[in-house]
Amino acid sequence: MSIDRETARKVAKLARIKVEEDALDALAGEFNAILGFVEQLNEVDVDGIEPMTSVTPMRLKRREDVVTDGDQQDKVLSNAPDAREGFFAVPKVVE
Repeated sequence: MSIDRETARKVAKLARIKVEEDALDALAGEFNAILGFVEQLNEVDVDGIEPMTSVTPMRLKRREDVVTDGDQQDKVLSNAPDAREGFFAVPKVVE
């Protein structure tokens, strides 16, 4: 896949980045270099390799998923400007 000047202009517009006309060719070249690197990565054989969270073997810290200070509905809703039937009431925004 090759990025030309017009595609670089469209990408810049979608990203809301102002790119001068004389810089579009350089931007297209940078995009092509990035895509070339991605194509190289696609050629790497990764069969049998486990996904990693880090370059060093480590396990993510985990905690039990338990409620530690629940059952405070009345206290939480006391801060609400409008609460009905145990829920926050908000103005309708979609017609």
